[in-house]
Amino acid sequence: MCAWENLLAAWRSAARGKRGKPGVAAFAYQAADRLLEIQAGLRDGTWRPGEFVHFEIHSPKRRRISAAPFADRVVHHALCNVIGPVFERLFIADSYANRVGKGTHRAVDRLQGFTRRYRYGLRLDVVKHFPSIDHEILINVLRGAIGDEQVLALAARILASGDRVLEQEYEMSWFPGDDLWAAGRPRGLPIGNLTSQFWSNCYMNPLDQYVKRELGCGAYLRYVDDMALFSDSKAALWEWKAGIVERLERMRLTIHEGQAQVTPVEGGIAWLGFVVYPTHRLLKGRKAVEGRRGLEERFGLWQAGAISYGEFAASVQGWVNHVRYADSWGLRERVLGELIWTG
Repeated sequence: MCAWENLLAAWRSAARGKRGKPGVAAFAYQAADRLLEIQAGLRDGTWRPGEFVHFEIHSPKRRRISAAPFADRVVHHALCNVIGPVFERLFIADSYANRVGKGTHRAVDRLQGFTRRYRYGLRLDVVKHFPSIDHEILINVLRGAIGDEQVLALAARILASGDRVLEQEYEMSWFPGDDLWAAGRPRGLPIGNLTSQFWSNCYMNPLDQYVKRELGCGAYLRYVDDMALFSDSKAALWEWKAGIVERLERMRLTIHEGQAQVTPVEGGIAWLGFVVYPTHRLLKGRKAVEGRRGLEERFGLWQAGAISYGEFAASVQGWVNHVRYADSWGLRERVLGELIWTG
């Protein structure tokens, strides 16, 4: 954890693509000294997390982002460099979020493969996933895989620094056996931290194992808190849903009950911004509108001289690279044609 090579790699990873930002540049100016300070603090147990900077984003929906100081992000990377491979060996193959080679488009490909093999699908997602993560449960999950008490203590300090940062996003849920003290349980993972993304997978891994090993569902995949199961039997899917709901209660999580319906795959499965059919894919209408508005905004900034043509072109290319995973030729032609006509 404290090896110089690990801290150096962590700094480079944390700074990738951000070297022009003031906090990153200031750290880089005295990188060796700052890394030595971090190393000493980690070794003697005196390192403590700094204060978050909070801000909100509104696309695709309102979220409260909590950015840790850059030096803390270096520690986060150093920690994940060490414990990440341990958990990677435990994760199921069909867990797709925040893992190398397992991004959104790979998850969409996998889900479409299931729609071609099975008649029915069931989609589930967790209510307020990141605000609801229970710290005690997460620490116990980490303890099951990490034998080093100093590393566990460091993880606990980082975890505790995020307690209640999403309190306004959380509506108290009561579970069997709760008393009045349950309302005060430490909870929540700050959105925007590498450790939060990684710990989300750690937290959900016992559920993944339960679905695959105990329920025996061979056609299951998860992306953060979005889950999809497939079968030729409606009854099996309803039974699996009941088992998942019961298991999530033990994890102090709930699902959006009204959206958790067993449906024929021919009707399309909404998944990560797409509607996926056995034969084709469409971009969700809301995503199409958001994408068009985003490109119009970037186009206006370029026309006003606020960004370069290269920056505008990169936005267009990024949008095209995403929507091309759907049958979107007409959409691309229409949106880009409108921009050209406006220009």
